[in-house]
Amino acid sequence: MTTTATHTRISAHDLADQLAARDVTVIDVREPMEFASGHITGSLNVPLSRITQAGLPSGPLVLVCQSGNRSAKALSQLLQQGHPHPVADLMGGVPAWQQAGFSVRKLKGAPLPLMRQVQIAAGSLVLLGVILSQTVAPGWIWLSGFVGAGLTFAGISGFCGMARLLAAMPWNRVAM
Repeated sequence: MTTTATHTRISAHDLADQLAARDVTVIDVREPMEFASGHITGSLNVPLSRITQAGLPSGPLVLVCQSGNRSAKALSQLLQQGHPHPVADLMGGVPAWQQAGFSVRKLKGAPLPLMRQVQIAAGSLVLLGVILSQTVAPGWIWLSGFVGAGLTFAGISGFCGMARLLAAMPWNRVAM
């Protein structure tokens, strides 16, 4: 375990030991769709946007997300709020947990990860634009250009309109 003045991080192996001893509660701060696609068995889903309003269990907590960024933000918010119990976050998130050889639980009927959906949609639109520009009318190439510009904007700004649109689709709504 690594500790600084405001930040406590825990490794996947340390978390596994604490879970086996039932010494900690794992809080997954990702969105329900991400949680459904694979989470640490026994973890509770409390999205980052609700972390300070949620009634969290008493006792030590370990916060988990995909990369460690959201769990670090949640940790900071809980510390600022004066959370009364020890709180840590998992170094490297769920991928680190899996790389350490531990399994994740996937909910039945979980949607594909959002970034895979974006890749499928963007790739399909680019391919469609190229095919239509060669078979129907040359102007269809602008569809490919529009998608390419959107992906470039998403990479630069961090805002992906296609991901937001796909996240709102009915197949991505997960009942928890």
